[in-house]
Amino acid sequence: MADKTVALSNFRNIGIIAHIDAGKTTTTEGILYRTGINHKIGEVKGDDPAGATTDWMAQEKERGITITSAAVTCFWKGHKINIIDTPGHIDFTAEVERSLRVLDGAVTVFDGKMGVEAQSETVWRQANKYGVPRICFINKINQTGGDFWKSLESIHNRLSKQAFPVHIPIGFEKEINGVVDLIEMKAYTYNDYADHALIEGEIPADMLEKCTNARSLLVENAVEADDELMMKFLDEGEEAITKDELKAALRKRVLAGDFYLVTGGDGRGVIVEKLLDLMVDFLPSPLDVDAIWGQNPKTGDEVSRKPDEKEPLSALAFKIATDPFVGKLIFVRVYSGVLKSGSYVLNTTTGEKERIGRVVRMHADKREDIDEITAGDIAAVVGLKSTTTGNTLADPAHPIALESITFPDPPVSIAVEPKSKADQEKMALALQRLAEEDPTFRIHTDEDTGQTIMSGMGELHLDILIDRMKREFKVEANIGEPQVAFRETIKKMVEAQGKHAKQSGGRGQYGDVWIRFEPNEPGKGFEFFDEIKGGVVPQEYRQPVMKGIRDTLEGGVIAGYPVVDVKATLYDGSYHDVDSSELAFNLAGSLAAREGVKLANPVLLEPVMHVEVTTPEEFMGDIIGDLNGRRGRIDAMEDLMGGAKLIKGFVPLANMFGYTSDLRSMSQGRAASTMELAQYEEVPPNVAQEIIEKRNK
Repeated sequence: MADKTVALSNFRNIGIIAHIDAGKTTTTEGILYRTGINHKIGEVKGDDPAGATTDWMAQEKERGITITSAAVTCFWKGHKINIIDTPGHIDFTAEVERSLRVLDGAVTVFDGKMGVEAQSETVWRQANKYGVPRICFINKINQTGGDFWKSLESIHNRLSKQAFPVHIPIGFEKEINGVVDLIEMKAYTYNDYADHALIEGEIPADMLEKCTNARSLLVENAVEADDELMMKFLDEGEEAITKDELKAALRKRVLAGDFYLVTGGDGRGVIVEKLLDLMVDFLPSPLDVDAIWGQNPKTGDEVSRKPDEKEPLSALAFKIATDPFVGKLIFVRVYSGVLKSGSYVLNTTTGEKERIGRVVRMHADKREDIDEITAGDIAAVVGLKSTTTGNTLADPAHPIALESITFPDPPVSIAVEPKSKADQEKMALALQRLAEEDPTFRIHTDEDTGQTIMSGMGELHLDILIDRMKREFKVEANIGEPQVAFRETIKKMVEAQGKHAKQSGGRGQYGDVWIRFEPNEPGKGFEFFDEIKGGVVPQEYRQPVMKGIRDTLEGGVIAGYPVVDVKATLYDGSYHDVDSSELAFNLAGSLAAREGVKLANPVLLEPVMHVEVTTPEEFMGDIIGDLNGRRGRIDAMEDLMGGAKLIKGFVPLANMFGYTSDLRSMSQGRAASTMELAQYEEVPPNVAQEIIEKRNK
C-alpha cells in the first residue's frame, strides 16, 4: 500500500476550516484533483450529479453546505495528507470542534470578496483553543470584488497582526494569473486556472519593489524564531539568510501557533499546488506535536504517550457515522501504537473490551480496507458496539484515558411524534442512530405529555436531522413548534430543612437533613459539599442526599426547567437507628431542595444568542429596528469590504425563530446572519410570568 512507505515525519493531519460559503469544500476538491485522487473537480451545488467528494449527504448536495466532517486521504510529493473538510455553519460547530481536537494543523479559508466573516472568527477561536497551527488561504480573489490585500487587512484587524503573505497574487480580480513566491523570489503563472502545470519565471518588473518589501518583512519576522539566525540577520543583513534557513525559521514560527503564512487564489485552480506545498512544508507532522497526556484509569496517575508505533496503543474516537453498507463507522485518531483489525482494545471511558472488526481508509463515503492504523494516522473502524464520540481506545495491558471532548447543551427543542404505529419503532431506532453520530443532538421523553423531544444547536440543525430521519430511515413524523431550553437558578443563599418521617406500622422511614443552598458561578452547574461533623448523618446516607437534591433540581421547581448553577452544602441533620434508610435520606434531600429553591429567590434563565448580521448599508436601519423589537441589544457595528456593514448584538433565542426568512424579506435576500449561544441570562419578570403560566397550564 502507498502509505506503508511514508515516514511519520511526512504525515499531515489537516482540517480545512472557514465561514460558510468561503470555499472550503471547493478547495478540498481542488486538492483531491491536484493530488490525483479525483479525475475532475466536483461542484458543491448545482448540476453536477456527482457533487463534491466530501459533501456526500443528499442534504449537503442540495443546500451546498457541509454538514458532517468528511475525512479523505491523499498524497503529495512523498507526503501523506489526511484532510478533514469541516462545516462552516454555526449549527454544526461541534463537528469543527471535534475535528480540531484530533488534527495537527489547519488551513483557514477566507472568501476574498468578504474577508473575515462571523464564522471565520468562531473557527479561529476554536483553533486557538486547541493550539492548532494554521496557514491562511484567501479564496475567490480572481472573482469580481475579490481583493487579496483588503482580505489580509481584515485578518490583521479582526484575527491577528501576525499574518504575513508568503505568496503575492499577480494581477487583480479576473486578470489574476499566478503568484510570486516570496521565499523563492520567483513568479509561478498559468494561462488558464485549470492548467496542469505552473510556469516558473521572473517576477514582473512592476511588482518587484512590492515583493522585495514584503519579503523583507517576512524575513524580519521569521528570524525571531532563532537567536543565532537573528544575530546573523542583524550582523550580515537579509541577503545572508539562505532559503533553507528562512524556510526552517518560518516553519518554527508557524508551529508555535501564533504566526500565520498567507496565500491566495482560486480553490479550484492549479494554484492549489502552491497551497499543497505550504501544507507539507510548514504544517506539523504528528512528530512535531507534543506527547499526548492522559490518566491511568486504574491508578489516576498522569501518563503520556509519544507518537510512536512501539508505544502502547492510545486512540481517540472523534466521530461516528452511519454507513449504508457497513453500519456504524467510528473515526479514530491513533496517537501511539498500532490499531489492528481483529485485535481487542479497551475502551477506558466505559471500561469495556471491544473487538476491532474491519479497519478502513475513508475517501469521503468510499472505503478501502486496510490492516491497521499506525501512530499519527486517522482512519475508521467497523465493529465497535459501545464506543461513542470522545471515548479512548487503549491497549488493555497499558490503559490510558485521554481528555474527552466536551460539547455545549443544545438550546433548541422540538416535539416529534410518529405518524403511525409502524413509524414508532423506526423512529426510535433512527433517533438513537442520529444521537450516536451527533453529540450535540439529544433526545428525551417529556414526562408530562409523553412526547419525544429532540434538542439541537439551532433550527437548521434540527431541520437536517428531521430530513435525514425521513430519507435515511423512512420515518414519517409530525413535528411541533421549536421550543427554547429555559433554565432555572437561584439568586440568594438560604438554609432549608428536609425531613421525611413516616410511621405506618412495622418499620418506619426517617431521614432529616439541613442544607445550605447558594448561587454558584455561571456555567459551574450543581456542586455538593459535605460539612457534617461527627455522625449526625451517617456516611452511607450522604450520597443518597446528594442524589435526591440533584434529581429534584434536574426536574425544576418553578416551571419544570432544570435548576443550574447551585451549590448545596449538607451541614446538619439527624437519623434513627432503626427507621433510617438510603431511600428516606434521598427523599429528605429532595424535600430540602424543593423548599430551598423556593426560598432562594428563584429566577428563569433563557439562552441569549450572539447574533451577527452582514448587510448592505441601505437595509441597516430596518435590521437594527427589527433586532431591537426582538428584545435585542446592539453591541457593535463595523464597516466591511465592498461597502457592507456588520451588526453585532445579543438577542434572546425565543425571539429568533424564523429570523433567516424574515431577514431575507427585509433585505431583498442580500443580508446574511449567523448566531451562536453566548450565555444564559435572567428573563425579564413580565416575560418570565408568561412562560411560567404557559408551562403550568
